[in-house]
Amino acid sequence: MRKKNIIVKISDAAEFFIILIIFILFYLTRPIETNRVIFIPKGSINYTIKSLKKNISLNFLDKMVLIVLGNPQYGWIDLKSNIITRLDFLNRLTTSKAAFSKITIIPGETTYFVYKQIEKKLKVSNIKCSFKEGFLRPDTYFLPIGMNKAQLCNFLEKISRKYHSHIMQTIFGKVDFDRYYRYLIVASIIQKETYNRKEMKLIASVIYNRLKKGIKLQMDGTLNYGKYSHVIVTPQRIIDDNTKFNTYKFYGLPPTAVAIPSKEAIMAAIFPAKSDYLYFVKCGKGHVFAKTYKEHLKNIYRCK
Repeated sequence: MRKKNIIVKISDAAEFFIILIIFILFYLTRPIETNRVIFIPKGSINYTIKSLKKNISLNFLDKMVLIVLGNPQYGWIDLKSNIITRLDFLNRLTTSKAAFSKITIIPGETTYFVYKQIEKKLKVSNIKCSFKEGFLRPDTYFLPIGMNKAQLCNFLEKISRKYHSHIMQTIFGKVDFDRYYRYLIVASIIQKETYNRKEMKLIASVIYNRLKKGIKLQMDGTLNYGKYSHVIVTPQRIIDDNTKFNTYKFYGLPPTAVAIPSKEAIMAAIFPAKSDYLYFVKCGKGHVFAKTYKEHLKNIYRCK
């Protein structure tokens, strides 16, 4: 009788074990839907599980499987597919890394052309993030191939917001994007007018002096917005463009920044030179400045 009870217990245990194995296999072979490319912060398995829980349902069993498979990679992970089995998902967390594409955002470029560059290299279409022109941080980025639009916009927004917040905190002692964005507009015009850092503060002074006196800015750079970034501004273009970016027709600043400014241009917009200049004209590799229109005409004649 005792021997029979032992056999029964062993049989029950074996049956339970088999059912448990079947359940685990069923659980691990079920498909899950996720982003193809995900970001894994550096840390322990517990931290990895916690960070992934925002988008994927993970539990104690997943943790045990990860312990068996090994430590997860950190950084951007390419899962190769949006729908994979849970076991494949956990395994690729420990073995995969994303391929990257180099994207360089240069000062003076418009977001329109930055998007075109990213669309071509990452093979995505119709990128349009919610942040305004001029907000992107000019820098070289290594973006993981396979990112979706939402991930891309979130990634760029996070980096750029941190960059601008640091500038604001350092200079103003607080973060105030509404106040700061006016400086970005001015900085973008400065950037379009010159790449010479030594001239930037003088050009900033011309912008502010003209605004103060109620004079139209009349600057070609404001017409190099969006898709017109690389288009030469002709007299006909000035006649035809009826947007607020046309500072030959309209007073004040354009409605948004016209390009992505460098940090030097931003500093020039915040800390302009003190001058009485109201005009400047391209002359050789730089610009010459004038206080009166008569003097400005002489400079134009001399330079051209």
